[in-house]
Amino acid sequence: MADQDTTIRLIRVDDAEVIAAHRARDRRAYAAWEPAQPDEFYTAAGQRRRIETLLDEHGRGERWPAVILADGEVVGQVTVSTILRGPFRKGFLGYWVASACNGRGHATRAVGRILTVMAEELGLHRAEAHTRMENLASQRVLRANGFRPWGVAHAHIFLDGAWHDEVFWERTLDEPPSS
Repeated sequence: MADQDTTIRLIRVDDAEVIAAHRARDRRAYAAWEPAQPDEFYTAAGQRRRIETLLDEHGRGERWPAVILADGEVVGQVTVSTILRGPFRKGFLGYWVASACNGRGHATRAVGRILTVMAEELGLHRAEAHTRMENLASQRVLRANGFRPWGVAHAHIFLDGAWHDEVFWERTLDEPPSS
């Protein structure tokens, strides 16, 4: 439902089971968009280990891993990674939403919320992201949150057996999003 409440919160180890269920169900659906993963990635045990690593990186200030909640239920993730301090003060944004919840605005709202975390909690100046050229849905999410494309990296990522071009996106966090 489009009117569901979308929130984010820091990921917890006890999110592993529901995340594993989403990832296992959507394994084929997202094969074109994400690197191949070992079978363990799609299990609760594999997700627990991955979440523990994410939380360790969060503790070191390198990452801010969140879950996306729709009416209190985990439906995806949004993460700030590669956090750079000093003169750059930027982070790289990644997100996914379970296929059963696509098209309901959860990714768009979650990205808006994580941008607030980036600016207010992390003190970052800039957000960056990449999308495959043909990933129009993800590009709509970024545009809706004030991101602008700034370049194309040719043969940038090897996914699903082939090299693919990607669009690079940017958003300065201390200015209102452009329409």
